[in-house]
Amino acid sequence: MEALKGVRILDMTHVQAGPTCSQLLAWMGADVIKFEPPQGDATRGQLRDVPNADSLYFTMLNCNKRSIVVNMKTAEGKSVFVDLLQKCDIVMENFGPGVLDRLGFTWEKIHQINPRVVMGSIKGFGSSGPYADFKAYENVAQAMGGGMSTTGVPDGPPFVAGAQIGDSGTGLHLAVGLLAALNQRNRTGKGQFVEVAMMDGVMNLCRVKFRDHQRLTRQALSEYSVPTRQGMGDVPRAGNDSGGGQLGNAIHCKPHGPNDWLYVVVQEAVWDALAKRIGPDLGLPELAADPRFAKIADRRKNQNEMWALITKFAANYTKREFMAILNPLDVPCGPIMGTEDLANDEHVRGRDMWVEIDHPQRGKWWNVGMPIKLSDSPAVVKRSPLLGEHTDEVLKEVLGYDDAKIASLRTAGAFSAPPKKAA
Repeated sequence: MEALKGVRILDMTHVQAGPTCSQLLAWMGADVIKFEPPQGDATRGQLRDVPNADSLYFTMLNCNKRSIVVNMKTAEGKSVFVDLLQKCDIVMENFGPGVLDRLGFTWEKIHQINPRVVMGSIKGFGSSGPYADFKAYENVAQAMGGGMSTTGVPDGPPFVAGAQIGDSGTGLHLAVGLLAALNQRNRTGKGQFVEVAMMDGVMNLCRVKFRDHQRLTRQALSEYSVPTRQGMGDVPRAGNDSGGGQLGNAIHCKPHGPNDWLYVVVQEAVWDALAKRIGPDLGLPELAADPRFAKIADRRKNQNEMWALITKFAANYTKREFMAILNPLDVPCGPIMGTEDLANDEHVRGRDMWVEIDHPQRGKWWNVGMPIKLSDSPAVVKRSPLLGEHTDEVLKEVLGYDDAKIASLRTAGAFSAPPKKAA
């Protein structure tokens, strides 16, 4: 049995943060009803690569869902929304501040309609505080949550992370909150409001930087490759430093292309074996005993020299060849894998993390698979829905509407945009 079988979710979210959350829940077996306006989720048409087909932006975030189109600007559309609220366990939204309230559906109203429903809400900065009315975006959340200030090289500009920690990271946080609230609802019979702010989610993902921020009030950070001092304030950008107690960095390998790098962590326990392996090739047979590197405190102090020696050794090897040298020495390491690497990687394919799906509009395409592996209920990734594909199905199956009622609502404009007025 699917883990969330029997859980029904009314998903009013769009773009990335909310759909990330609802797709994960759908992969775990929830019946996710994607509740769309007549024009559909904006990402259906954004970055389109196949004419007249839903974009990859949409298809990769909305698998395993059913789509219903409802015009919430009509009284009839609002009545359908109310009926669905009464049949769902969770309702989710990530509209701009105040949008749902202006439609007449505050949390208090929704809770009154269905006291058992759990409501999930994603906002850029939450519903309280001086930033509450600001609009957010992936990179804005990274900027304001601490991600950008700590990413990059010391003398360069701050960088955004390639991983979508603002949007998708927030969606992951919301999934945890919704499941916790649902578990409590099943005990108490009462739903609750679950809110995740994008800025808050980014801060949580930057917790080790806030660890270092507090350490800086007492000491320099000896594991950093850049100079630090007690009381300096902001945690500095430190390139590819490991960020932990052990030293780590990316080492450039041949043929020295943009992704020909191996990330290497020099743990205290592996230095002796590593130094004895690379030292002779560097003309330094006594490298393991070199006083610059003999103890971890010495390696921290002189780590830039250590990395230079390791890089000189690696120049004769590809990232995979260098990895093959280090693995028998128990040196933690991993190649910098580009999207092309990952899309063709045996390990990735074997774990169903790159799966092929067929779509009626765009044909065959690939999606990232389910990262959460449940032994008794493995996820089966299914294609995303066409706009409004399941409108009649949901109205009949979930709400019990007959053909006559559906036809009447359709005539009243409950499922379509109003006709444009003549100029």
